[in-house]
Amino acid sequence: MPDIMWEEPFCGEGASCFRLGTDGQGNGYIAISGEEDHYLTDSHEALRTMIRDIRAGKADHLL
Repeated sequence: MPDIMWEEPFCGEGASCFRLGTDGQGNGYIAISGEEDHYLTDSHEALRTMIRDIRAGKADHLL
C-alpha cells in the first residue's frame, strides 16, 4: 500500500465524507472517510485538474 498523506475529510450535511490524499510519487487519491483502503487514484495533476473543474462549475449539473 502506498504511503498516502490524507487531508481532513470534506463532509456535506447528512452525506458521506470524502478524503483527498497525495503520495511522494506524484499520485492523487480520493476515498470515502473510513474507507481509505478502497481509493481511486490518478496523477496529482489529474486530481488538481478535477478540483479546478469542480470549482469552475463543470460538475454543477450533478447537484
